[in-house]
Amino acid sequence: MPRRTPVVTPDRPLFEDQPDPGAPLAARLRPAHLEQFVGQRHLVGPDGALLQVVRPGYLPSLVFWGPPGSGKTTLARLVADKAGGAWRQLSAVTSGVADVRALGAQARREAGGRTVLFIDELHRFNKAQQDALLPHVEDGSITLLGATTENPYYELNAPLLSRMRVYRLEALDAEDLTIIINRALTDAAGLAGRLTLTADGLTALLDMSGGDARQALNVLEAAAATAPDGSALDAPALSTAAQERLLAYDRAGDGHYEAISAFIKSMRGNDPDAALYWCASMIAAGEDPTYIARRIVIAASEDVGNADPRALQIAVAAMQAVEMIGLPEAQYALAQAATYIASAPKSNRAGAGYWAALADVEGQGRLPVPLHLRPGTHRRLAREQGHGKGYRYPHDFPGADVDQQYLPDALVGRVYYEPSDQGMETQIGERLRRLLDARKG
Repeated sequence: MPRRTPVVTPDRPLFEDQPDPGAPLAARLRPAHLEQFVGQRHLVGPDGALLQVVRPGYLPSLVFWGPPGSGKTTLARLVADKAGGAWRQLSAVTSGVADVRALGAQARREAGGRTVLFIDELHRFNKAQQDALLPHVEDGSITLLGATTENPYYELNAPLLSRMRVYRLEALDAEDLTIIINRALTDAAGLAGRLTLTADGLTALLDMSGGDARQALNVLEAAAATAPDGSALDAPALSTAAQERLLAYDRAGDGHYEAISAFIKSMRGNDPDAALYWCASMIAAGEDPTYIARRIVIAASEDVGNADPRALQIAVAAMQAVEMIGLPEAQYALAQAATYIASAPKSNRAGAGYWAALADVEGQGRLPVPLHLRPGTHRRLAREQGHGKGYRYPHDFPGADVDQQYLPDALVGRVYYEPSDQGMETQIGERLRRLLDARKG
């Protein structure tokens, strides 16, 4: 069976072609020179890390990692143009191992020049495909430029990743997006001054984009498609064009972990408003509500603890409500529990005491139980060894407390749990101090 032709771009000088007038606005406005690139100043600014590496005639294999619309593909094209070489592009969706091998063989035949291979969404390449790339990247016959929205340290094979440099791109800020939007409004390849934006229109467009330049330009283009020349696009017109915001979130990647981290830290930091926001953002993006509920339960013990023992009860009840009722009604239970945890007094002393005790267990092993704490038994040998002998039943004494040893002999006097001065734990601490004073007396 004949081998299919690799899916690659044709040979040509790098990016001298003009974008198709019918192409999307984002494609038409793609910068042709590195000096026109907007954003990512830590990479391409005056002291940018990337500009210190890439130079004419030299381009190492690179991975650009960042959210959608942050400029990964554009930056790959521009640094390749700066370094020079024959540009090739493979689809991570439609290309296979055979395509990679065929391209590698072609690159070796053209040993006199540089072959720059760009793969968008590189994380979609499976292990076999990544392994097929490895020898060509290793011997330098191919310079690999990859773009990915997923963490490459999780998604790429370690041998391949070790031969590439990773550069992290961030979502664009409002200043950078404003520059791109204004360029789209005035550039001849864009809207060429046919329309303007009102102040509230610009604010709405920045808000809708979420740091994604492509999203901003797509919404602008959709709104401009039906607007008469000379009109000023306002917030309602842009909202109609956008229809529904696309939330930048992935349930298995960095977006998932970043959002839940912000949610947990907002509850710990006594900010119920931020806790509600992050909770709502995750639900709106499709996060599993039971996962959120479990994190609330953990926070109730880890961060509130005995400062307010009711926090755990409310969190567990919310988790049960989520499991029994489901969305959308369960959002009320999540909101109630999240705001209660965020508003409650905080103490991590119970958890801290546990980890301190565990450190002693790991450091000294499981120490013998004092004889008087061992269970009384009918076995003669145990009785002769003194099991249970001398144990004093606390309820037989005033205040249901008596001074006797409970820790192993080697740890007598060790204190693990020290109640804080927050909430109910104040009362717990006062009671423990009273008992200690009474024992001394």
